Amino acid sequence: MADNDKVIDVLEKLIETCKDGQNGFRDAAEHAKDSSIKKLFSELSLERAQFAGELQTELHRLGKRDVEQSGSVSAALHRTWIDLKANLGGGDSSILSSAEAGEDNAKKNYQEAEEADLPGDIRTIVTRQAQSVFAAHDRVRALRDQSKAA
Repeated sequence: MADNDKVIDVLEKLIETCKDGQNGFRDAAEHAKDSSIKKLFSELSLERAQFAGELQTELHRLGKRDVEQSGSVSAALHRTWIDLKANLGGGDSSILSSAEAGEDNAKKNYQEAEEADLPGDIRTIVTRQAQSVFAAHDRVRALRDQSKAA
């Protein structure tokens, strides 16, 4: 049986990860020049917001009442770095590289969560979200590679 405190820790880390992704993709969408990249980043930002909300609901169900979280400090610094590179003319290739770096972290956090001892219903949610995060990582990496090749 899963330890409730450990499950809460896993969910809180994933919520922070999702908030980081939500904020990072929203910021990247604001700086991207290519309309298809802007659209993708906006969609991924909304998806991460939905994921965070879904995980927050699970925290409530586990008895945790204070679940409002923002993203991490390191992600805020990463977004500042993206802003600086964009303002210095880094372009979409630079933004895609930075987005992929953020997705590397999200992928790692979801892989760790999938290895955790979670109740079946929460494991189902985490697995579904992880599949989407992994697919988003691969899409961003492919766009980055295309951008570098162009």
